Amino acid sequence: MVGLALVVFVLSTAIFGPFVAPADPDHQFAEGLLEDGTPRAPGGAMVLGADTLGRDELSRLLHGGRASLGAALSATIIAVLIGLSVGTIAGYFGGWLDSLLMQLVDVMQSLPFLLIAITVNRVVNSPSIVVLVVLLGVLSWTTLARVTRTKTMQVRELEFVQAARALGMGEWRILARHVLPNVTGPAIVIGTTLVANTILVESAMSFLGLGVPAPTSTWGTMLHDAQDMMSLAPRLVLYPGLLIVATVFGFNLVGEGLRDALDPKD
Repeated sequence: MVGLALVVFVLSTAIFGPFVAPADPDHQFAEGLLEDGTPRAPGGAMVLGADTLGRDELSRLLHGGRASLGAALSATIIAVLIGLSVGTIAGYFGGWLDSLLMQLVDVMQSLPFLLIAITVNRVVNSPSIVVLVVLLGVLSWTTLARVTRTKTMQVRELEFVQAARALGMGEWRILARHVLPNVTGPAIVIGTTLVANTILVESAMSFLGLGVPAPTSTWGTMLHDAQDMMSLAPRLVLYPGLLIVATVFGFNLVGEGLRDALDPKD
């Protein structure tokens, strides 16, 4: 329940935050910086103060939540669709197709994610958030595929599947109607934890300058922009950092709860 409350909070912030943001997140206010160039402290019209360029910190946090969560959820959907498809097909049909798909999983797991991200960032000039989402999704499905394959191999030997096959039902119909609904539980749990992992990866990439290009605001880019002000204005690191921690913690707790709720042994 604590995890669900955190998830509802961050999702509500991402959905409704930009509508209640007090200012344009990219607008640089002259009064946002003091005479010595340091960001304005919280107070007055700027509830959370200004960032290193004089932009309203609260507005950037609210808009950044939509970008960070939107990227994480979109990438997770791509990863779940790929992993669920590969895992169920490999586990149900077996044979050479299973060997081929599992070799593909091994190849994908051996790819260095950070090196690929750097390469894409150099090849694609100022990669958009769509490129980042596709990259995260395509490289995050392997664990889900392995778990789904194992679960599918168990389900395909159960009596109701054998009965459907004996009645003349086609293999693809059995897979879609009887096998797939029985392996979606673990996929949902892994998908929930994938959201948390993807948020961390996106934040790390943005912090390293490999994420969404400026001036688009994400929590990771806010950390990147604030790293030179950690000693003078630690709040600029604290705000997005706390939101990232709360989001990851919440999704991980929800995943644990779903795993217990969907456990057939309970």
